Amino acid sequence: MMQGMGSMPEGLGLRPVRDGDRGFLENLYRSTREDLRLLDGEEDFIEELIEMQYRALKQGYGDQFPNAMQFIIEKQGERIGQVAVDFGPNEVRIINLSFIPKARGKGFGAQILRGMQMAAAQVRAPLALTVQSDNLVAKCLYLNLGFQVAEVVPPYERMLWYPSSA
Repeated sequence: MMQGMGSMPEGLGLRPVRDGDRGFLENLYRSTREDLRLLDGEEDFIEELIEMQYRALKQGYGDQFPNAMQFIIEKQGERIGQVAVDFGPNEVRIINLSFIPKARGKGFGAQILRGMQMAAAQVRAPLALTVQSDNLVAKCLYLNLGFQVAEVVPPYERMLWYPSSA
């Protein structure tokens, strides 16, 4: 596992996903899809759409990153988020990072990203992630942590952090 990532400041910790986390992960995904809740449609249709998107996301990640590891982010033993990471041949890639609504905007994401930067530095590999171009809050965070825009393929930007830039 990633050395130094199990226990972080502010009572944060990572642990591998377990079978009992399935419901938490589904609810977490639902909480990140407020965009779909804004659609003009019946609630059942929107819930079904969110479920289809979740299944497609899991399938897509599994196909594209078959060796990825998924971790539950905990604060003092309470599940507050998840992060999926792939240690590829040329980079460490953050596939997905998300938090429950009450844990958003509290700096936990920056703490997780700093830990990921430490892990990438240990293996001397760049840390990569993708962000939607219109997600200005996330982009600002990534830029403040030393990430650089490497490629723009609308609506996404691929960003990299290099250990030497630390």
